[in-house]
Amino acid sequence: MAAAAKSNTNWFAIGISIAVVVVLVALGGLVVFLNNQAGAPGAAPQSAIVNEETGAISFGEGDTQVDTFVDFMCPICGDFEDTYGAALQDAAAADEITLNVHPVSILDRLSQNTEYSTRAGSAVYCVAAEAPDSTLDFFNSLFENQPAENTPGLSDDELIALAEQAGAGGAADCITDGTYKRFVGSQTDQHEIQGTPTVEIDGERIDNSEIGTRFAEILG
Repeated sequence: MAAAAKSNTNWFAIGISIAVVVVLVALGGLVVFLNNQAGAPGAAPQSAIVNEETGAISFGEGDTQVDTFVDFMCPICGDFEDTYGAALQDAAAADEITLNVHPVSILDRLSQNTEYSTRAGSAVYCVAAEAPDSTLDFFNSLFENQPAENTPGLSDDELIALAEQAGAGGAADCITDGTYKRFVGSQTDQHEIQGTPTVEIDGERIDNSEIGTRFAEILG
């Protein structure tokens, strides 16, 4: 009898072991899924002026492609817009160039944990999706009201107020929800943006020291 008892299979223990393995596999799959979700690029804005692949918000239909990558907390980006913004936008309006604007976020660390760069970039995409004709006005207003580094930046309510002034009140819920925050982050990584402003002309990344000369050639 003792020998027979020793040969009996402990099915209960085996069942418990199998159940534990199943649970661990399920938890592992859940962790992988959540990590993938966290790293996913997020939904691209659906808009006639947004290139879903490149993330560019495009203005004009000129042969020369000018891409600018801007962070709305970046003071040098503000200087760039003061110097070149109007001329670039006028050239785009005249179809002398195609101006491709890329909101990116590299300075979230300088907004006291409010992620202002990402929120502002998302807000621009919200306006581009909800009220394309208001996008440039909203874009310009963000630099006209640009917060200083190491401040919280504009609140969502303040961003919404600027959107309303630009004629894009319909973007309010999108701004509050931060609908395109992950998309902004993914575009920053996709284009390997290390500093702003970053400029490309016909796909060629331009050294900042050459921007004035190259723009003089294009803009006259």
